[in-house]
Amino acid sequence: QVQLVESGGGLVQAGDSLRLSCTFSGRTVGTLTVGWFRQTPGKQREFVTAIARGDDYTYYADSVKGRFAISRDIVKNIVYLQMNGLEPEDTAVYYCAASHRYFRDSNREIDFNYWGRGTQVTVSS
Repeated sequence: QVQLVESGGGLVQAGDSLRLSCTFSGRTVGTLTVGWFRQTPGKQREFVTAIARGDDYTYYADSVKGRFAISRDIVKNIVYLQMNGLEPEDTAVYYCAASHRYFRDSNREIDFNYWGRGTQVTVSS
């Protein structure tokens, strides 16, 4: 059973940076396609970014392209979300998700089998 735990959220000011971590157990992170999603109250969960299993292909939502970066540490079994130039609109609960399958460019929640509980990111103006 794959388990994911997010950490690293917090309260920051606009323009600041923050790095989220998603720590895995039960499976090597390199064998998973891993994504980050976010959700604000009253809105649907929104895709942020993902990294494909095996070849480390990455893709991003237009709203975060150039500001956010996803990466993984195989030794520590962690996937990171580096967030730079944060804006108040980035305020949300951020969720890590994973799939056993290889795919590219999917932003659909249904493609991810495993989910963490989320970590809150709040960006003040």
